Amino acid sequence: MSDSVSTDRVAARERERVDGENSRSWQLVNARSVDLFDAARLGRTDQVILDLEDAVDPALKPEAREGVVEWLSSGGSAWVRINDCTTTFWSDDLEALAGLPGLRGVMLAKTESPDHVTDTWQRLGGRTPVLALVESALGIESAASIATARGAFRLAFGSGDYRRDTGAENNPLAMAYPRTRLVLASRIGGLPGPIDGPTVGSSHAMLREQSADAVGMGMTGKLCLDMEQPAVINEAFSPSPSDVAWALDFLRSFAEAGGVIRDGSDKPRLARAERIKERAQIFRISVD
Repeated sequence: MSDSVSTDRVAARERERVDGENSRSWQLVNARSVDLFDAARLGRTDQVILDLEDAVDPALKPEAREGVVEWLSSGGSAWVRINDCTTTFWSDDLEALAGLPGLRGVMLAKTESPDHVTDTWQRLGGRTPVLALVESALGIESAASIATARGAFRLAFGSGDYRRDTGAENNPLAMAYPRTRLVLASRIGGLPGPIDGPTVGSSHAMLREQSADAVGMGMTGKLCLDMEQPAVINEAFSPSPSDVAWALDFLRSFAEAGGVIRDGSDKPRLARAERIKERAQIFRISVD
């Protein structure tokens, strides 16, 4: 963390930060862009991910890794996307990051088996959460076993690499199957809802549309690529004020009626109302 960043500002931002299990926006920052680390941490994103994988040329990875280690060792705090298990960079990343005070967790690129997750978790001392980035046909088909692996914290969708691997188009129908697999796998593994892949481009309309598609499938977060996207993503993945008002009214009426289930529709509505109320509290959404 640079000397120019106020300790009070950082402390205030950290007090209001949403925990990783419930985080909606996950901003990827090129690991070579050290000058952007502090700004991203103070921005609107729920979580920052310093990207040592796709964003960095292989020849520049050692230099980028050194910058990340220095920042995390001097007051910085973030997640780090590390290289996949099939590369020599994976071992180098883990050796450098293990035990760093500012490391919140790692995002493991190109996860395709539960062993990838568990081996990473163990190499980091068995305490650092591993966010499994699933980016291929094999990874999607192995999603349930990945979600139940020791050390698995949450699943994320590497939608761009998935499309390259399968030839699928970037539309809701083509993305429905992999998204559903990740949602079901997360449920089977007892994990929070999965994190959707990023929207490429600056159009807020497109970002809202793709976020709505992900929310409709049961995903609860989204990767993002710049400082402008987190605010839109946070809104899209949070209950709306009208949803919160409905939930509070329903729970109030249910309590006034003695909390008795009257028909089959009450149970799902009760579960939805309780979930909306819980998420409203987490995201500090109030209804006047």
